[in-house]
This record gives sequence, C-alpha cells and structure tokens, in this order.
Amino acid sequence: MGAGHDHGHMHGGPPPTGTAAAAHRGRLRIALAITLGVMVVEIVGGVVSGSLALIADAAHMATDAVGLGMALLAIHMAGRPAGLNRTFGYARAEILAALANCLLLLGVGGFLLFEAVERFITPPETRSGLTVAFALVGLVANMVSLSLLVRGQKESLNVRGAYLEVLADALGSVTVLVSAAVIMATGWQYADPIASLLIGLMIVPRTVRLLRETLDVLLEAAPKGVDMAEVREHILALPGVEDVHDLHAWTITSGMPVLSAHVVVSQDVLDGVGHEKLLHELQGCIGGHFDVEHCTFQLEPAGHAEHEAKLCH
Repeated sequence: MGAGHDHGHMHGGPPPTGTAAAAHRGRLRIALAITLGVMVVEIVGGVVSGSLALIADAAHMATDAVGLGMALLAIHMAGRPAGLNRTFGYARAEILAALANCLLLLGVGGFLLFEAVERFITPPETRSGLTVAFALVGLVANMVSLSLLVRGQKESLNVRGAYLEVLADALGSVTVLVSAAVIMATGWQYADPIASLLIGLMIVPRTVRLLRETLDVLLEAAPKGVDMAEVREHILALPGVEDVHDLHAWTITSGMPVLSAHVVVSQDVLDGVGHEKLLHELQGCIGGHFDVEHCTFQLEPAGHAEHEAKLCH
C-alpha cells in the first residue's frame, strides 16, 4: 500500500465478537428461573385474591421472562464468529434484544394503565391478606434477581434492559404491598387499581430512557462519553498532523466502540517519522484518552482528499 494511503488498527486480527453481556450469562439464567417461578406464584395469587395489582405484577413478570430469554438468545447470537458478509458477527443482536425489550415494556405499561382505569369504574373485592403474602414472595425474588444483575447493567444495554424490568417489578411488589395494607386497614378497594396505575407509570419513563440509548446505537451516534470535537483536537495536536476528515465513531454493541478517520500528515513527517510510529501515536492517543479499543486510521498527504473526491465521481 502506498505511502499516502496507509491504514492502522488498534489491534490485529478480526474485530471482537464477544459482548459486555456475555460475562453475565449465568446470572441472567438464574434471574430467568426466579422470574418464571414467581410469575406462576403471582398469577395463582392474583386469581385467588382477586387483586389486579398482583396480576399486573405477574404480567410484568411475564415480560421480564421474555426479555431475559431474549437477552440470553442475543448473547448466544453475538458470540457467533464474524464472517465475510458479517464482519462484526452478530454483535448487534444484543442491541436488537434491548429494543425488543423496550417495545414489550411499553406494551405492558399501556395495558396496565388501561386495566387500572377500568377497575376505577367497577372496583372488585380483593382479599388483601392473600395479596400481601404473594407480593412478599415476589419482592424477595426480585431483590435476589436485582443483586445478580446490578453489576452487568452498568456494562451492557442488554443486561440493563433486563435489570430495569426486574427493578420495575420490585417497585411493583412494594406498591402491591402498600395497596393491600391500605385495603386491610380501611377497606378502600380503589387502592388496588391505583397500585396498578402506579406500576404502569413506573415502567414507562425507564423504558423511554433505555429506548433512547438503544436508538443512539442503532443510529450510530458517537459512543456515550466520547466528545468528537475533543477527539479531533487530540488528533490535530499530534506533531505533523495538518487535518483530519471522515472522522466517525460509533458503537457496534455495548462495550464495543469503534472509530475511523482519515488523517492528513505533512509529507516531511511522513518521510521522516514513518507510518508505523505515527499510527502508534494516534492509536495510543485515542485509546488512552477515550477508551476506544478498535481504531482504524488512514494516513495521507495533503491534497489526497481531493483525489478521493474525484474518484468517487
């Protein structure tokens, strides 16, 4: 490859295909087993006690189970090796699972809000003592699942989606307990649909935040915490660098940010310092300051960009 058209990578070999969620596969499996068990318990409890709030919590548990299952499937898909047509493998499957989780959560939130409004019109009788017992089982199980997922949710959007679902469930269990206590103390049956309404309202804001982060990845926005103007300044500050163009940074999946740039270098520096040293300096600068592991740089002399533009036309 000619001196004016040199590429460099942060590391050799194909890009990595493992995702940040893969390290938490075992914890996700345990959380899935707990969620399925509690879902069955709460469905039975809701039917026996007549509590919509408890059934609402069980419905949310069902979406948790689906979400956890999708998260595990996404980890399996993302671990498949890269190929000629899928150069990053199936790493983006994790983000698609997070998007599906968001849609499920929004659907469940809307359903609970609708059911709660209907219960305001005709509030049924609920057996608050049974509701308390079943809600306590759900709360304990949710707390165990949260402890399993709390670390992984900081590293992976996929795991964060599952974590937020379980967190909403835990809050839902608390809400059910409070509503059941109110009914036991006062006999006010409207406490149950109010609890259902609060559970639905708790789901939506967290889901919207997760959806925004997921869409940023799918739309290839700059990775969170990477200021592109600052990246440009760091590159331009290196000796001999005259300009930088076609600067792009995006996220393949959680924990896998990538960056590429065309760096214009003076001919004297290209000849005197050499391409390899320049690439090491660029890679050390970006990797050290911005924690981007996979970087690709094209070194070129002044005027090469105009040559590229003519070739494109």
